[in-house]
Amino acid sequence: MVASSDPVSAERLGFQPGHVVQEFGWGDDSDEDLRLAIEEITGADLVDEDYDDVTDGVVAWWRDGDGDLTDLLVDVQTVLEDGGLIWLLTPKPGRAGHASHSEIQEAATTAGLHAMSTLAIAPDWSATQLSHRGRGR
Repeated sequence: MVASSDPVSAERLGFQPGHVVQEFGWGDDSDEDLRLAIEEITGADLVDEDYDDVTDGVVAWWRDGDGDLTDLLVDVQTVLEDGGLIWLLTPKPGRAGHASHSEIQEAATTAGLHAMSTLAIAPDWSATQLSHRGRGR
């Protein structure tokens, strides 16, 4: 049996108690232990793609073949608070649906984001933090 995600792993995502976290791309293969750990940290259920109030963060599950990654990354920013956390969750290398870092970076750049650090966050999933590209002052 593969070890499950735990709150310590989920804490690495930076979500805090009281945060509203919107989830995109949930599927049967999404890591339920990670989802529950995020909910435990925030003290609230994840909200779905149709949520239309301001959010503090996003977790977006995406697999190669799920559609256009750039479109997803534009969509996740719709109700996100300025400076909100964006985490793109993709299958780890060697798993079906894996997306390369260059593919993620290209889509992020087109969506006005920049791919930052990538973490092994769950047995089958990697998490890439995305942030808004710096603006000149």
